[in-house]
Amino acid sequence: MAPPGDILSDPDIAQAYEDVRSDKSETTWLVLKYASATSDSLKLDKTGTGDIAEMTETLGNDEAAYAYVRMKLGNDEYSERTKFVFIVWQGPQTKIMRKAKMSFQSGEVKKVIRTYAVEVQTSDKNELKADAVTMKLRKAMGANCESNPYQHDYSSTPPLPHHSTHEAWCWLFVNLYAL
Repeated sequence: MAPPGDILSDPDIAQAYEDVRSDKSETTWLVLKYASATSDSLKLDKTGTGDIAEMTETLGNDEAAYAYVRMKLGNDEYSERTKFVFIVWQGPQTKIMRKAKMSFQSGEVKKVIRTYAVEVQTSDKNELKADAVTMKLRKAMGANCESNPYQHDYSSTPPLPHHSTHEAWCWLFVNLYAL
């Protein structure tokens, strides 16, 4: 087994991470895979400029991998935000020993892939669909004003007292933002 610091010796990994984070780069995702079936070393497998669905296509059912994805979400063009997702993929047919090693190797990977809004650990590609990941991001962000009935109707009156606190905060946020 490689010493912990050696699992990320591929110099392309850090550069790919910076590319995904950079607004100046078109790269929106990266995938790290093990160099071989018996190796503990990770290598940069692929990068891409598409969405999370494109990245998910690179994950095999018998593979273990780490991925990092840039996603944009917002309620409208003025509130769009960039969020990052760290993914720990263990395909449904991944060997038990690989899964066990990943449990402690993930900490080493997080020393390079440091900044993300949510972490998704899964062996089910359905959990990596854009809608599912977006929901996790929205929960991590806190308020989700998309459910606010007053959104985009800036002339409406404030919510009545029987509305939830969530709706009241969303109404306040949307209407103050419109000023």
